[in-house]
Amino acid sequence: MEWFANEAFWRELYPYVFPVERVAAAARQVTQILALSGVIGGAVLDLCCGPGRHAVEFARRGFAVTGVDRSPFLLDRARESAGAATVEWVQDDMREFRRPAGFDLACNLFTSFGYFEREEDNRRVLCNVLESLRDGGTFVMDLVGKERVVRQGLGAQRTEFADGSVLIQQPNVNQDWSRMHLEWTVVKGSQSRTYRFEHHLYSGQGLQDRLLSCGFAEVQLFGDLQGSPYGSDASRLVAVARKA
Repeated sequence: MEWFANEAFWRELYPYVFPVERVAAAARQVTQILALSGVIGGAVLDLCCGPGRHAVEFARRGFAVTGVDRSPFLLDRARESAGAATVEWVQDDMREFRRPAGFDLACNLFTSFGYFEREEDNRRVLCNVLESLRDGGTFVMDLVGKERVVRQGLGAQRTEFADGSVLIQQPNVNQDWSRMHLEWTVVKGSQSRTYRFEHHLYSGQGLQDRLLSCGFAEVQLFGDLQGSPYGSDASRLVAVARKA
């Protein structure tokens, strides 16, 4: 089973992947995404929407929103969080989801790209998004960049939570630094459990080249959703790609 298809992974790690403060940041991030993209209305695709934190915020601002995710558990959480906001929730694999000329803006956020071991599958996702955008539409991606991982190194990180649990994150990479392997260990009281997952690791230039090769007309890179310049000291790798 591919790691992301394991529902127990998302269910058991949910409090650590989506803590309260991360959910609360969605409103600010949507404001930043709209400023970067220049989109002021229309239809939005949130691809790999998870528990819907961005999809719901877009809907509250009057956009017609479709949230797509493979996980039934995460989509259930998204429906619970939507409240009065109207969002179309779709359970599908991002390698398969396409809606030709259906959206003015597409988003793929929080390093929800590069999951697939075969790089042609990851490229297929980008081509699907291009097909799903209307002419002049914009695609915003947000992920961890290879430059940051190289600068930061591969040391373990420790995070403590209010309930007393501790999360220890240990990253590793393969020999050519093309794929990142992560080991998360949750320690709670006398018990601990370790989870493993992985994704491709892209440099700014590498991601830009892939988007252009799929047919995007223009790709800009930024160091965060605020629009900071992208470089070796960037905190994130954000790509804004436009369809002609």
